[in-house]
Amino acid sequence: MDDASEVVSVLRLAFAEYEPLYTKEAYAATTTDVPTIRARMREAPLWVAAQNKHIVGTASAVRTDVGLYIRGMAVVPNVRRLGVGRLLLQRVERFATENDCARLFLSTTPFLYGAIRLYEAFGFRSVNERPHELFGTPLFTMEKALVRDSAIPGG
Repeated sequence: MDDASEVVSVLRLAFAEYEPLYTKEAYAATTTDVPTIRARMREAPLWVAAQNKHIVGTASAVRTDVGLYIRGMAVVPNVRRLGVGRLLLQRVERFATENDCARLFLSTTPFLYGAIRLYEAFGFRSVNERPHELFGTPLFTMEKALVRDSAIPGG
């Protein structure tokens, strides 16, 4: 199995228990497919967390005019609460800081309670910003402002 296939597998395992809460189209967009993951890997960073040589977590991000947008973040159920999500967020934040992004942001659904707790513990806060839905499934945006070190030139 190649990395793109494993990432799709992680997304599908991570979101399977929530499938009934999504519209069919929103679930398909969230769990995506191999060509979409390969395209993401070409256009922007995509990180993975591995355990015993198997991918158990993933996150990708794309730079926008308002910050670094985190997308496709997922951790398989059997390794949740072991710090994998936090490690992925730390890596994304490090990338954002290294690339002079002043803001991280993401969209999530109101029923992903564990993910929301992780994001809040990591310093994300809910903001009233679009999108508010994905193919009929409710979404909300969370953001984390990144402090730039003014002692660093350009910071």
